[in-house]
Amino acid sequence: MKRAGVLLGLIVVLLAAVATAGYASAFPSEGSYERGGDIFDDWEICRTRAFGEDGFYQITELGLTEIGFRPVIAFQSLGENADLAYSLGEQIANEYPDRVRRAEAIFHFVRDRVRYTPDIERTGNEEFAQNADKLAMAIVEDGIGYGDCEDMTVLLAVMYKAAGFRSAIVLVPGHTAVLVYLPDYNKATAVFEVEGEPGWVWAEATGRNNPLGWAPKEYLNVGIDTYEISAEVPAYEIPAETAAPLKPPPTPGMAVTGTGEGATYRPFPFLGVIGLLFFMSLFRRRRRR
Repeated sequence: MKRAGVLLGLIVVLLAAVATAGYASAFPSEGSYERGGDIFDDWEICRTRAFGEDGFYQITELGLTEIGFRPVIAFQSLGENADLAYSLGEQIANEYPDRVRRAEAIFHFVRDRVRYTPDIERTGNEEFAQNADKLAMAIVEDGIGYGDCEDMTVLLAVMYKAAGFRSAIVLVPGHTAVLVYLPDYNKATAVFEVEGEPGWVWAEATGRNNPLGWAPKEYLNVGIDTYEISAEVPAYEIPAETAAPLKPPPTPGMAVTGTGEGATYRPFPFLGVIGLLFFMSLFRRRRRR
């Protein structure tokens, strides 16, 4: 009986150690980690900074008055990486064969189901970009998501692309929005040109009462029927192909907490399992004697 009690105690201790190890290693992730005060995902894209080659918008200075950008975070939900956000766009496309009603339905989906929330309130970071699938998951699970202009913009751009539209992300001082190619849309306050091509409509989902085609006055030139997005206000059309994920570093930095990116758990320790089996075999031998 004493031996059985000792064995039972050892088993309990081993199981407790296993459970504790699994719990202690849990951390919110999409492979997220912290490096140099910024948060990176497993694409090696910085979620807390839009600038630089590793920023989520890859904003770079081209000159004194010109900038370039490439919203690489949108690629995480397109092409081979298409997931929930893309499927939501496809579903709406199936429900609305008419392209105008389809474009409005996608716009209303994001406008009505995402509450504008500054990143500092949502994550404690001055900046923290969500990819389209992260925000889409919150909407599907909770009926509502929270995010700011770049979060809504990326989701809109991906859903429009999935629904068969050409979509572009536009970058203006302190703000970002979507342009959708809809040349037959007659409800817009202005029609924009991208690289000399007219027919692009502004999609501003940050206001609860905004209709599709409404654009902030500060981005319009009064008295002109067609407004061109110039080099000073760059637009990036989302391509059909997508970039491959970047490889993560061999030894990530400190794990990030509190970003709501899910949880990763370490498997049962191998040595713990071996030890448990060893003690069980000893117990069986003692009983046979």
